[in-house]
Amino acid sequence: MSLKSFAARIFAKSIARKTAKWAGQPLESQEKVFQYLIRKAKDTKFGIDHNFKQIKSHSEFVNEVPIRDYEALRDYVEQAVAGKENILWPGKPIYFAKTSGTTSGAKYIPITSESIKEQVLASRNAILNYIHETGNSDFVDGKWIFLQGSPELQEKNGIKLGRLSGISAHYVPNYLQKNRLPSWETNCIEDWETKVEKIVEETINEDMTLIAGIPSWVQMYFEKLKSKSNKNISTLFKNFRLFIYGGVNYEPYRAKFEELMGRRVDSIELFPASEGFFAYQNSQKEEGMLLLLNSGIFYEFVKADEFFEDQPRRLTIGEVELDTNYVMIISTNAGLWGYNLGDTIRFISIKPYKMVVTGRIKHFISAFGEHVIAKEVEVAMQKAVEACNASINEFTVAPQITPEKNELPYHEWFIEFEKKPADMAEFIEILDTTLQEQNSYYFDLIDGKILQRLKITAVRKGGFQEFMKSIGKLGGQNKVQRLSNDRSVADKLSLQTE
Repeated sequence: MSLKSFAARIFAKSIARKTAKWAGQPLESQEKVFQYLIRKAKDTKFGIDHNFKQIKSHSEFVNEVPIRDYEALRDYVEQAVAGKENILWPGKPIYFAKTSGTTSGAKYIPITSESIKEQVLASRNAILNYIHETGNSDFVDGKWIFLQGSPELQEKNGIKLGRLSGISAHYVPNYLQKNRLPSWETNCIEDWETKVEKIVEETINEDMTLIAGIPSWVQMYFEKLKSKSNKNISTLFKNFRLFIYGGVNYEPYRAKFEELMGRRVDSIELFPASEGFFAYQNSQKEEGMLLLLNSGIFYEFVKADEFFEDQPRRLTIGEVELDTNYVMIISTNAGLWGYNLGDTIRFISIKPYKMVVTGRIKHFISAFGEHVIAKEVEVAMQKAVEACNASINEFTVAPQITPEKNELPYHEWFIEFEKKPADMAEFIEILDTTLQEQNSYYFDLIDGKILQRLKITAVRKGGFQEFMKSIGKLGGQNKVQRLSNDRSVADKLSLQTE
């Protein structure tokens, strides 16, 4: 065992002890964060406008601060972007994470010195908790890669801006600099396909032990490695031990990954976003991610099926229930207040608080009142893939409301198969039945002959990549939208079908 590997185990034990302490005091941890945020921001423009000096409790906060999305907060953000101080948080943000909104144009999510510190610590602690639980630490001596956006940053009114993954690249600790790949020059390449080709060149002969990124783009990297080397990934990288991912559910990709890798590799799921780092998988033995309750973020939760009511009830961590879909609302040390992140989550444990991401409040199918969410279609896909010995590269689902020939409406699944099932009828049967088992509304619509069973449209190999390229979202932290309540994605994908 190397000195670095030994030191990692010692450090991991310390971090695991600290994690257990705050996780064992969830209500106290959140109350401490809440009081700190209110006190710290009381003299900002937002704090003055919303009477922060008088706020002592969550109920008072709810009375003063409505739930907002980015558009509703835009006036404050634009003042900060213009260079004004003390708008949402004391002083100025040190970064803006620039994201491309689909309906509101570019978004500028503020990042402060306090919030970026918590992002970095959460990434580090996820790995350290893994080391503590498993005792696996030898991978710290090999090469690591994080498939991410360009670290080159622009500047606006004295504040740097770029994608979150590019900003994070500036915070790789010194003791990992020698481990990190690709080179800075390669990481700065904007064109994703060119960048991946160059990454393959730089890594193919290295001792890669840790690989991180969104599964669909890591899969593209693996496929190019395999094509160039004629070897599976575990043969090419004999010491590859850990895959870290976030943003999408890994399970629909797992079969294809394990085929590419040649064996199963431990994985850690993360829940990061430009707005904050919310949770990470803290156990290889249990499902779900540990919600970070002491990291400068105060959480509220609104039941998903009540969210669009006039005044939905906003719950704190001590009021949530298991197996209920919630919209997650955040207030942060970057100056986001009562902010609708847009993600839906479900708690699977409250001792400690562990959750899974179930989808997006705006990404669902309810064209007929079925309220289908991403988690339901992903579970159905996983079951069908496993039962039929198939594998997929990507998929998305949309309603077909007005089919031809007077057919009943249906859900259309656009699937790019890596390996098609031998019996497509059986595959469809398992998909549809599993979805009915999870969603009683969908079952009733099928049973009542309002909908017919789902149909599959096969997307040609590489079709999803072409689709993402066509909308300017190839690579980096961009993800395929899993569900749409209209045909906007489906109509574009119809150009990529077999």
